[in-house]
Amino acid sequence: MKVGLQWALSDAHLPTNQPSAQRQLSVSVSASGKGVQAPLNLCFVLDRSGSMMGTPLQTVKQAAHRIIDRLTARDRISIIAFDHKAKVLVPNQFATDVTSIKQKIDSLTAGGGTSIDDGLKAGIEQLAIGKEDRVSQLLLLTDGENEHGDNGRALKLSGVASGYNLTVNTLGFGDHWNQDVLEQIADEGGGSLSYIEHAEEAIAIFGRLFTRMQSVNLTNAFLNVELLEGTRLADLKPVAQVAPETVELTALQEGSEAMIRLGDLMTDQARVVLLNLYIPQLAAGMTSIARIQVTYDDPALGLSGQTTETLSVEILAQDAYVANSDPAVQQHILALAKYRQTQIAEDKLKAGDRKGAVTMLQSAANTAIQMGDKNAATVLQKNATQLQSGQDLSERDRKRTRIVSKTQLQ
Repeated sequence: MKVGLQWALSDAHLPTNQPSAQRQLSVSVSASGKGVQAPLNLCFVLDRSGSMMGTPLQTVKQAAHRIIDRLTARDRISIIAFDHKAKVLVPNQFATDVTSIKQKIDSLTAGGGTSIDDGLKAGIEQLAIGKEDRVSQLLLLTDGENEHGDNGRALKLSGVASGYNLTVNTLGFGDHWNQDVLEQIADEGGGSLSYIEHAEEAIAIFGRLFTRMQSVNLTNAFLNVELLEGTRLADLKPVAQVAPETVELTALQEGSEAMIRLGDLMTDQARVVLLNLYIPQLAAGMTSIARIQVTYDDPALGLSGQTTETLSVEILAQDAYVANSDPAVQQHILALAKYRQTQIAEDKLKAGDRKGAVTMLQSAANTAIQMGDKNAATVLQKNATQLQSGQDLSERDRKRTRIVSKTQLQ
């Protein structure tokens, strides 16, 4: 299994008569080629608090059953149940005794409060047991606020998991979970945020997430960027992932070099990172402004610290400048703008600035239209109209807004 590494600039040309210019560098990274499929190391961390009683918990049990049926004897599974405290329902083990595992899932009953960080801690501990030469994925599902826990602790735990090459995915069930907390946990853990709006959607959403996990073949990937010829990263929010979902990323910089954590690499969908660069005045001709390389692990072969070839990022400086924009990069720029405009709208609404929130939601809707994201445009414009008419947004409206801001729904 190899790494597919490609780059493109928002505009591949540069005028020679400007003291500096801004360009966005898009870097696409994926697992490519044929290779041995790495086995999974999967952990369910399931909320069984009182609010999950009845249909919600029953549906989650059915969804978990479907995933268990798709595991092979090479895969490992562990299950944590939590209310105001966590319990190890299924210790980390090979997924061979499927009947016994399902029986333990079926034994779950609802009751008590919610302590997300206790469940997360127990899940990380179990996942760590089976991480060697496997793709390790944790699914945290909750339908409520972390009333008996500590959100700061949950975020730290997710960051710790990521550092140990364990991926944390979050699923919000219903309308009363905290989208800020679950998004941050997923972002810190290198995973995805999903919204189960209606109970009957749980099986399909679990299935999509599991398919995504199965497509992971390389892990612990880092993008390494060496900036040349006086090129530098922007000072404010210089790096973001824009696919498969939008996430603000951190670049660890030392001099002219920057390192950006990517995490898992999938075969069916690339991770696309957008870097905001400032390029100094250049003489006419082709100039290399950066070099990029990816380091990664191949769990199927038990290999760590693998490296790709180094690619040179080049730009053509012209005395008679003619723009050469890349349509795909422009789409990535719009995706990031949609996310950031929506975030600003949410911040303004929290601060009581309803008019400002309406303006930013309308801007985000227009951006979604530009990029052909009709679903997002519909949700965002509906919310803007609702606020403008004096109505408040429901919890469901807010959650839909967060999801469409991060992804392009099909």
